[in-house]
Parts: sequence; C-alpha cells; structure tokens
Amino acid sequence: MTRTLAIAAAAVLVVALAALYFLTVGSGSDDRFAQCREGKVGGGAEIGGPFTLVDENGETVTDQDVIDKPALIYFGYTFCPDVCPLDMSRNVEAVEVLEERGRMVKPVFISVDPERDTPEMLTDFTDNLHPRLLGLTGSPEQIRAASQAYRTYYQKQEPEEGDEDYYLVDHSTFTYLVLPEIGFVEFFRRDIGPDRMADRVECFMDAM
Repeated sequence: MTRTLAIAAAAVLVVALAALYFLTVGSGSDDRFAQCREGKVGGGAEIGGPFTLVDENGETVTDQDVIDKPALIYFGYTFCPDVCPLDMSRNVEAVEVLEERGRMVKPVFISVDPERDTPEMLTDFTDNLHPRLLGLTGSPEQIRAASQAYRTYYQKQEPEEGDEDYYLVDHSTFTYLVLPEIGFVEFFRRDIGPDRMADRVECFMDAM
C-alpha cells in the first residue's frame, strides 16, 4: 500500500510540474531556452528558490552559496540501495562529459534523510562518486523547506522490526538544472543518459 501511495504521489508531482509549465513558460511567455527543451515541462518561477542547508564540512550554506555556477541538483539519501547511486552516477558522468567540453557544472546531492545523513556520511558518499560532488543535509525543517521549494516528494518508511536504524525512504527522482541568477530551468527524468543530459545542459548554458 505504501509503495502504491508513493507511485501515486510521484505521478501527482509530474502533473503539478506540467501545470506549472503551462502557467509560466508554456502560456505564450518569452522563453529563451525553448530550443533546449524536449518535453512540455520546463522552467518557471514556482520551482526552486531560497534554501539554507548544511554542507559536508558542517558549514551552513544558502542557495546563493551553492548555485554559484550551473548546478544539477538531486534529492536522495546515502542509504538508498539502488536508485540514488545509479542516478548520481549518471549525473556525475554527464558533468565529466561537460568538463571535457570546457563546461563546468556543479553536481549537488541534497539528503532527504537528515536522521542518518550527517556531514560525515555525506562525505563518504560523495567522495566515492566524484571529487566535486557537493553533499548537503540539515535539520528536518531545513530539508523540508528545500524539498518544498523544488516540489519534490519523500516519505520515510517504517523501519525493520528490531532494527530502528534500517529503513527506506521513498522519494522522487528528478534531477534539476539550476542556473545562477536565473534559477530552475529544467528537470531530467531517470531515463535520460549522461551524454544526452550533457547535450541538453550545454544547450541551456549556451542560451544563458
């Protein structure tokens, strides 16, 4: 039942993002990034925004500190058994492709599991994936505020009987492209490969 509710919540999120597109970009407004979009859901002022979180070094940072260059932002958790490592591996591979083309993009991982994802846990996770991958955590309230700003979904599942420290977290799996001084411009689903993601990110950067 919980898994069904999670799937339903993810479907509702896609519909909500689509609605935001038609209310902002898709309703005849001037969209400088139109040629970069493949789907009908794109940037809009209603997605993204200010946040305050804690980085891997235990330092408090804001969205202005984090988004100092084009960034690919993903919400997940370090104990995720499969989805997060695969998605983040794809993201950092796209970042490496872009770097080979002379384009610097920052990969960012925001935890939705503040109970377990300490700065130390994030450091271990990010160091294993990419030297420039930035991990962010924070208080439950800070995480919730960041998640709400980006219209993401997450829900902690009941822990295993007798092991309160082991539990899964259902969460949405979009990757968000955010540009400095512009904000959110696009999100990517799981089915896009690293090369195609790099191509599309480069298109947005060219149109800045």
